[in-house]
Amino acid sequence: MKRAGQKVVAGTEAPGTSQTSKKQKTSFYGSGFGESDPCTSMDWGSLPHHVILRVFQFLTLVDRARASSVCRRWNEVFHIPDLWRRFEFELSQPATSYLKSTHPDLIQQIIKRHADHLQYVSFKVDSSTESAEAACDILSQLVNCSIKTLGLISTAKPSFMNVSKAHFASALTVVFVNSKSLSSIKIDDTPLDDPSLKVLVANNSDTLKLLKMSSCPHVSPAGILCVADQCHGLKELALNYYILSDELLLALSSEKHVDLEHLRIDVVSENPGQVQFHTIKKQSWDALVKHSPKVNIVMYFFLYEDEFDAFFREETPVTHLYFGRAVSKAMLGRIGMNCPRLIELVVCANGLQPLDDELIQIAERCKNLTAMGLGECEVTCRGFIEFVKMCGGRLTQLSIMEEVLIPDSDYSLDRLHLEVSKHLGRMWFPDMMPTW
Repeated sequence: MKRAGQKVVAGTEAPGTSQTSKKQKTSFYGSGFGESDPCTSMDWGSLPHHVILRVFQFLTLVDRARASSVCRRWNEVFHIPDLWRRFEFELSQPATSYLKSTHPDLIQQIIKRHADHLQYVSFKVDSSTESAEAACDILSQLVNCSIKTLGLISTAKPSFMNVSKAHFASALTVVFVNSKSLSSIKIDDTPLDDPSLKVLVANNSDTLKLLKMSSCPHVSPAGILCVADQCHGLKELALNYYILSDELLLALSSEKHVDLEHLRIDVVSENPGQVQFHTIKKQSWDALVKHSPKVNIVMYFFLYEDEFDAFFREETPVTHLYFGRAVSKAMLGRIGMNCPRLIELVVCANGLQPLDDELIQIAERCKNLTAMGLGECEVTCRGFIEFVKMCGGRLTQLSIMEEVLIPDSDYSLDRLHLEVSKHLGRMWFPDMMPTW
C-alpha cells in the first residue's frame, strides 16, 4: 500500500527532484553535452585530437566525411595529415560499373589540401577508358606528392591499356619525378614504356624495392635491364617472360644488388604457334640463386602443349609452378627431373593419361615440395598413395578433385582417404566438384 502511495502522476515532479538535476537530464538526453557531472555527460567536441584521430581511422571514407561536420574540432582532425597518408581512389562509370566512385568534390579537396600528405596510394578503376583517363588526370596533378607506394588496378579488363601512351607516360612521369621516394609500384596491364622506366630509375633508384609490371607490352628487355642495373635495393620483381634475359638475371646477381626475395614470371601465349620462346641459360639461373639463395621464383604458364619446348630442359631453380592450361606428361616428367627447388605445383589440366610415374618422380626429386593441386587430370589411387607416402607429412596443402582419382584393384575411393590421411598425419578428403 505504501508503494501505491508513492505513485507519481504524469506531469508532476517526483519528490526531491531539484531543478539542477532536471537540467542535467535534459542536457544529457538532448544535446549530449552536459555541463557538470562527467559521469553522466560528455562534451564530444573536447575529446583529445589523438582520440578523435583513432576513431576516424576506423571509419569508412563516407562516414569520416560525415563525422567531420559534427563540429569545428572534428573537422580539424579530418584534415590531419596522418589520415591522408593512405588513400584509394575508386573511379567508375555509374552506368556500367558496380564500383562506388570517389566523389569528385572529395578528389579535388584531396588534390588541393592533401597531395603532399599522400604516401600509400592506389587507383581502382572499372573497365571503362574514361575511368582510366580520370586516374591519369589525378596523377598529373600530384605535383607536390611524396608517394612511397603506387598501385594501378583494373578490376575487369585492363582499361589503362586503352589510354594513349603519351597521356599515361606524362601522368606517371609527374609522380616519378616528384616523389623521389617510391619503394613499391604495381602497374600491371598498362602502357608503361622504357622512357618512363628511365625517369623512374633516375629519381627513385635508391628507394625502389618492389616493381610489378606484368603485361606491359611497351617495355623492352633493355628497359627492365636499366632498372636492374641501377636499382640495387630491388627485392621483388614481376614481369613477362619475354622481358626475362640472361643479362637481367646476371644484373640482379651482381655484388651491388641486395638479395632478391621474389621473382614472378608470367609466360603467356595469346596466339598459338606465333611465339618462339627463348631459353634462359642454366649459368644465369645458377648465378641468381648463388647470390639470392632464398629467392622464390614463381612461374605462371598460360601456354598450349606444343609451346613448352624451351622450358625445363636443364635444371631450373623455380619454386612455384602454376599451369593454367593443359600440360603434357612429358613436360611434367621434365619438371620432376629438373626442378629440385620446387615447393608448389598446380596443374589445371593434363588429359586422359594417368600421371602416376610423373608424380612419383616429382616426389623423389623435389624434396621441398609442400603443396600440390591437380584439376582435370588422371591418377590411379595406387599411384596417388605412393606419391603421398613418399612426400609424407611435408605436404601441407593437397588439393585433388575426386574426379582425378581412378579406383583400382587395391584401393577404392572410400579406402583411399583413410590411407592418405595416415601418411599425411591428418584427416584428408579429395575435393568435390561443386554442383550449381
